[in-house]
Amino acid sequence: MSGSKNCRARTAIAILIVLLCPFEWAQIVPHNPAPAQVKPEVPSDTLGRNAPRGAVLGFLAAARKGNTAIAALYLNTPLRGADAEALAQQLAVVLDRRLPARLNQLSDKPEGSLPDPLKPDEDLVGTISTANGDLDILVERVDRGKVGKVWLFSRSSLQSIPAVFEELGAPAVERILPEFLIKTRLATIPLFQWLAILCVPSLYLLTGLLGRLIGCAVGACRRHFFRITGPTNSPFLPPPIRLLLVALSIYWLMSIVGLSLLARQFWTTAIFIIVTIASTWLLMLLNRWGEAYAVAHRPSMSGSAAVLRLARRVINGLLFFAGVLFTLHHFGVNPTAALAGLGVGGIAVALAAQKTLENVIAGISLIADHAVHVGDTLKLGDIVGTVEDVGLRSTRIRTMDRTVVSVPNGQIANMSLETLSARDKFWFHPLVGLRYETTPAQLRSIVTGVRDLLTAHPKLDSLSARVNFLRLSAFSVDVEIFAYVFAIDWVDFLEIQGELLLKVMDIIKQAGAEIAFPSQTMYLAAHSSDKLAHLIPEFVGTGGIQAFQDERDLHH
Repeated sequence: MSGSKNCRARTAIAILIVLLCPFEWAQIVPHNPAPAQVKPEVPSDTLGRNAPRGAVLGFLAAARKGNTAIAALYLNTPLRGADAEALAQQLAVVLDRRLPARLNQLSDKPEGSLPDPLKPDEDLVGTISTANGDLDILVERVDRGKVGKVWLFSRSSLQSIPAVFEELGAPAVERILPEFLIKTRLATIPLFQWLAILCVPSLYLLTGLLGRLIGCAVGACRRHFFRITGPTNSPFLPPPIRLLLVALSIYWLMSIVGLSLLARQFWTTAIFIIVTIASTWLLMLLNRWGEAYAVAHRPSMSGSAAVLRLARRVINGLLFFAGVLFTLHHFGVNPTAALAGLGVGGIAVALAAQKTLENVIAGISLIADHAVHVGDTLKLGDIVGTVEDVGLRSTRIRTMDRTVVSVPNGQIANMSLETLSARDKFWFHPLVGLRYETTPAQLRSIVTGVRDLLTAHPKLDSLSARVNFLRLSAFSVDVEIFAYVFAIDWVDFLEIQGELLLKVMDIIKQAGAEIAFPSQTMYLAAHSSDKLAHLIPEFVGTGGIQAFQDERDLHH
């Protein structure tokens, strides 16, 4: 009894522990992994000194506006006050006169472009030439406490600026142009620079005039030395070459006229854009000239003009796209996202235009294989007609009813195509049926005569000619005639065939035979007890139809 009580007590305690365990587990705090360390945000500098490009452009903007106090904040120098402002002004003049125009290539990342991994906090702005050799203009990353790390012009570069400033003289443009063109400004830009911008179209017009003069000179030389008559005074320089001449003229003027850094940056960018446009345009013109040359020297390439036109347009599109990508890369724009978007869009377009692409690819295959030419007579399924045009998507066929049928190229590529006009010979194959009354001698004479006719004819292939007694058919004796005819086209073959058939009829008539007609001969037979069988030969010869009728009446 006590044992059973103890057993029940242990069971109750176990059940109680099991019931209480979930409450205990619920109060256990799970061990969460430590949150990932968030990269601290770079403090934003109000002067834009978080990146090398921002520091250089901010310094130049402050110096251009005459804010030397703000410009001094871009220098890593122990100087303060007026001395720092004077150094900033000297640095602005040195950069304005000597620094190469490559501001768009400066890094706009907080860590810089890292040109030297051993010096990650330095970035190169540019290299200027001095009397003592080349001087690297550097910016360095300096910790400014609460402001954070900012990019400033390095101390090593600033130490040489006063000496370089002493070397500078008056710009060449200031020695050439009147003072009012230099000091008069519109939107902080000197008036002479505005005039220079307006002179670019004039340079383009001058290159056009130069091209006409060269064209006249070349035309005169051709008429004088080669005796070529006709209009030979066409413009000699195409528009892309004229643009390249304009870019070359601007570059030459920049080399002899001292311009400010921002002006040189503007004209350098303008030269880059002009050269890019001119080069892309020139390549497109060369592509078009190549297509015209191929079509002119291969006039028999039926349909190939459409393929060449498609290839030219695809190449032009690729050239334009490459020019845009090159321009974006020059200005520091990453085109990866745009390329990925174009890839996805291209897949969507390809799926939507699946049938069109199938027809285009099939058209290219037909043209490349020379399977279809304009002017060919085709038998395509139930369609018989002449090809009028071979396009990239479909082929137009003029039927015998003078209607035009447009057949998709994808359908043509999957069908059995018979080109009737591609025959080098025409098959002459009549079957002549002679009457059964034709004697063997007559038959031999007809076969020999027709064979001699085929062998002697000048427009027949004598090696293929044969004439044979073929068979005894139901109502005729059949003679097979086989030969190949050399004819220009189907109409010419029909004329030759008609002439041959007439001569065959003459040979049959000369042999004393006749051409059989579809006919049947019936032979009647009867028993001897049938009086009608005895009466038929008696009355047929005499024509006694009435007597035969009377005899039938008596029997009845």
